[in-house]
Amino acid sequence: MGGTGTCPVMIDAATMGRYVTELGSRGEQPGGGLLRPQYSEAWVQARDLLADWMRDAGLEVRHDSVGNLFGRLVGRDDRRTILTGSHIDTVRLGGKYDGALGVLTGLAALAALRAQAGTPARSLEVVALCEEEGSRFHASYFGSRAILGLVGGTDFNGLRDEEGVTLAQAMREVGLDPARYRESVRHEIDAFLELHIEQGPVLYEAGTDIGVVTGITALCWQTVTVTGRADHAGTTPMDARRDALQGAARMALEIAAVAQRRGRPAVATIGMWQVRPGGANIVPQQVTFSVDMRHPDDAELAAMVTELRARCDEVAQAEGLGLDTEMIKREAPAPTDPRLQQVLAEAAETCEASWRHMPSGAGHDSQLFARHLPSAMLFVPSVDGRSHSAAEYTPDEACALGARVLATALHRLAYACVENSGE
Repeated sequence: MGGTGTCPVMIDAATMGRYVTELGSRGEQPGGGLLRPQYSEAWVQARDLLADWMRDAGLEVRHDSVGNLFGRLVGRDDRRTILTGSHIDTVRLGGKYDGALGVLTGLAALAALRAQAGTPARSLEVVALCEEEGSRFHASYFGSRAILGLVGGTDFNGLRDEEGVTLAQAMREVGLDPARYRESVRHEIDAFLELHIEQGPVLYEAGTDIGVVTGITALCWQTVTVTGRADHAGTTPMDARRDALQGAARMALEIAAVAQRRGRPAVATIGMWQVRPGGANIVPQQVTFSVDMRHPDDAELAAMVTELRARCDEVAQAEGLGLDTEMIKREAPAPTDPRLQQVLAEAAETCEASWRHMPSGAGHDSQLFARHLPSAMLFVPSVDGRSHSAAEYTPDEACALGARVLATALHRLAYACVENSGE
């Protein structure tokens, strides 16, 4: 393999561009963006295409009992494995890179290692994980949870998509038996590495090639309900109203200000908004909206949540409105493994790629794995920070450089057998 200052694994940009384009055609919509929810026809097509590519690369291919797809480069010691990959399900009208690039770079890395370095000392696998986004069944990280033994039997008939199809029914339609879900549990994984697009502007604006992720952000999802009084829009004076919408609008501005005062990386988002009764000539009686707050420091996030409630209480009292908040989800930050971070940083330097430490503001399968086994992430830039959109884009050269950094790290872990903190 190559010497100091040269990248020991060669992966070309044209290969990555072909992978992204062809996989991105599965589920692509005429108006732009992808629809590739879990267990859909487009998802099956994407999975089958990946399986063919894995076989072409000389990997052993299988899928587990919930549909996670694996390509294995068997090592001389096949008792343990190092896993890399991400997911291939998409958000509604999402882009070609979110999740998918982590699978494609993992595939390219293992193919290049097999061709250029031969048999590893211990096995390597690339995985295409199920239902990371939760777009169909609201079962985020379903594939990684199944591997870690965190799936319960009630998930299969209790979870339904928008058309009323249960998770169990959808699995059966693609040839999977939900009763066998426990067979997906794995105990022999030594480490998990995930490449992902950043989904934000930091690397792109700085002109940096690689982000070595220090940890995945803490987050809090809440539903806020503001209650006032429905009245006639023409006959009720402005100073006599208890307008839930006007109060909720003031709260929304206060919530944004909570994050703005703290600056980056604090964020707050209101993505859903419902107004009742919803008539053009009726003063709104009730408004319900979502709040997504995130910060990589758990104490800072807790302070943001406390301040959110205080600011909303002040508005409700001033406007004579009722207020109710419900916690939907609260996740602690997930730090990545320091020694695997070092391996990624050294791999970037070997490949002559610029890099920086940074937190992840989005959730990923890595945050589940990081709580159970040594895990790490590397980011490649997203042009203009775009993601969860058809405008999502990372140049082929940046994809190939990320794949080379990943392959170099995997070479060090599986061929040179560098120890990590979980062994």
